[in-house]
Amino acid sequence: MDRYPKHTSIVPRLRRIEGQVRGIARMVDEGRYCIDIIQQLTAARSALDQVALKVMSGHINGCVSKAIRQQDGAKKIDELMQTIHRFVK
Repeated sequence: MDRYPKHTSIVPRLRRIEGQVRGIARMVDEGRYCIDIIQQLTAARSALDQVALKVMSGHINGCVSKAIRQQDGAKKIDELMQTIHRFVK
């Protein structure tokens, strides 16, 4: 199994999202207006989607392309397609 290399732009994004989620929990605890909470949830989901796409791009450009160059790409492509199907549900 290949590992995602530590990427300087991924961890800070995830930490910002973590802060967003804590803020949303605080909003719920404070009984804030539902629409405001939903807007923040939508923003957090969008941010997570962007991180997932960045990781997926790294996987395609690294792991998948390496497997294809080594004539062993079918398994990686199948794995990627399964992941994409789960991602878009």
